[in-house]
Amino acid sequence: MKLYPLFVLVASVTVLIPGPGVVMTLTNAVRFGMRGSLGGILGIAAGAFVVAAISSSSLGLLLATSSLAFSALRFIGGAYLIYLGIRCWRSPPLRWVDQPTHRATFGKRFVEGLSLQLTNPKAIFFFLSVLPQFIDPDASYAVQFSALVVTYSALVVLVHSVYAIGAQRARRWLGSEGGGKMVRRLGGASFAFFGGALLTAKP
Repeated sequence: MKLYPLFVLVASVTVLIPGPGVVMTLTNAVRFGMRGSLGGILGIAAGAFVVAAISSSSLGLLLATSSLAFSALRFIGGAYLIYLGIRCWRSPPLRWVDQPTHRATFGKRFVEGLSLQLTNPKAIFFFLSVLPQFIDPDASYAVQFSALVVTYSALVVLVHSVYAIGAQRARRWLGSEGGGKMVRRLGGASFAFFGGALLTAKP
């Protein structure tokens, strides 16, 4: 695999940035505690495997037969990260504390997390345009792809668990204008930085 440490950084930032999945984890953690949020976290991680599996078949053939397509995907991925950074920087505050309360059953939370990930454009575009540039076309595609997807899903579980643990303690700050603005600006700048790094990285 190429640039694996950079992949870990990019994937970490992708998972860390507040979005629908983070909103769900924070909401579940505040209302139901860490145990009540676990089902949703695992559902999001499982959804990443499903999205990756759907994208892997066509991507494997594409990367093995066309170096031009591989380079195009690299530039698309970098440009998409920069776009996410701009959108995150300019996004309005997240209002996750006003959502209605539901019963905290593991199965229900898992299905919600899985469904959310399957319809999450960030995850779909990540596996279609960002992840392929970290794969060496001359090495085993299946092994590399599987390792990167496992890494991404593990980061989902780790990062969202940290969010859940800290959510109750930071509830007031997360809902404040200053705290929300800091999270959005830091996330936007990180996305833009890594997008630029991917665009300039040597194959």
